This record gives sequence, structure tokens and C-alpha cells, in this order.
Amino acid sequence: MKTVKISALVLAMAGVFATSANAQSAKVNPWEGAYGQVSVGYATVTPTINNGTARVPGLPVTANTTASNVNNLNTGVAVLALGYNFAVDKSWVVGLGASYAPGASSSATGQLNVNAPVNPALGPLSGRTLSSTVASYQMKNSYSITVNPGYAIDKDKLAYMMLGYAGTTVGLSSPVIAYNTVNLTGYTVGLGYKQMVTNSLYMLGEVKYASFGQTTASTTSSNGVAISQPVSANAAEVLIGVGYRF
Repeated sequence: MKTVKISALVLAMAGVFATSANAQSAKVNPWEGAYGQVSVGYATVTPTINNGTARVPGLPVTANTTASNVNNLNTGVAVLALGYNFAVDKSWVVGLGASYAPGASSSATGQLNVNAPVNPALGPLSGRTLSSTVASYQMKNSYSITVNPGYAIDKDKLAYMMLGYAGTTVGLSSPVIAYNTVNLTGYTVGLGYKQMVTNSLYMLGEVKYASFGQTTASTTSSNGVAISQPVSANAAEVLIGVGYRF
């Protein structure tokens, strides 16, 4: 009787594995299904800071703000991503993916200047630089939601594109401006490649570019100057990582 029970258990387990194998082989495309991955790499951000305005206490007209000596932001990044690939046929998939880079980047600096307009009514202040401060900025909590068309070179290799929506938070501060944030949104595009290492684990490499539209950052300095500054940015990153294909 014990031998019969063991034989029945073995047969049942064999049936489960056979069913699982059949489910895997039933996939139209080997890259069809859900995945999760983590990547690390390098990013560079190029900010664009257009002329803005400032209300200076005691000044009867609106002053102008300009930025000078603005440095690009270069930083390491870590990115978490989840997604699902829908099979089109045995060679093509269309994926939906979401990525998130937690935490804050390193920082870069630029100079913020407040200038009086050219106006005879201002006397000796006309056209003068009223103040200048070195400000720093950083990116944090960047994310994207993308559509990822891909081509399965074979069951172990996938090349793909990424196109979608991106967002990030920019933190700004200076000796006279308390830390404040502004949210930027835009689009992202990229290329990627995945190579299976085992039946489920894969290595990946990605190159991505993001362009963020202009947003006005508004703050008040410690000496009472109310500043409104239009900001935007472009970013590029290179990533390598590891993922799990379910």
C-alpha cells in the first residue's frame, strides 16, 4: 500500500511539472509575460534656466532674474522596473513598463542673479545687478511609464525600444533660498537589450533619453525677494542590470 501511495505522489508531481512545461511551451513568444528588474548606471542632466522675474522689497518695478555658470548634473543612478510583454507573434512583443529611481542624485551648481531693469526712474540702480547667489540643484524620485516594442532574436535574446511619459522632482536651494522643489514632466525614449543567463534570470543594458518641459519655480528668499524662474531639463542615462522573467 505504501508503494502505491508513493507511486501516486510521483505521478501527481510529474503531472504538475508536465503541465507547467506545457504552459511554458504554449507561449507564442518566449519573452511573453511579466518581469521585474533592477539596474544601476550613470546619468547626465542638462538644465535650461530662462530669464525670470523678481519682486524686490523697496524697488518700484519688477526686477529680472538670470542664471549664469550653470553646470550639468552628473550622477550615479539606481532604477527599479516592472513590466509585462504581450506577444504579437513568435518574434515580436509589445511591452508595458514602469520604472522608478528612488532617492536623490548628487548636486550641481549655478549662479542666480537679480537685475534691476533699465529704467531712468531707478536712478543709479538702473540696469544694475542687485544680488547674486550660488544655487545648487538635484534630481530625485524620477519615474517613467513606457510602451516597449521588442524583437525576440531568439528565446534568449530580446532587443527593444522604449517610448513614454517621464517625470522627476528638482530640488533647489542657495544660502538665501530655503530648499524647495518643482516637478518636471515630459517624454522619454530609449533602446535596450536583454540576454537570458538561466531559464528565468537575464542581464540587460539600456540607453535612455528624457526631455522635460518648462515649469516655473517660485520661491521667496530670506531677504524677502519673491522669485519666479522658468526651468526645464534634458537627461540621458546608461544602465546595466539584472532581471527575472516570470
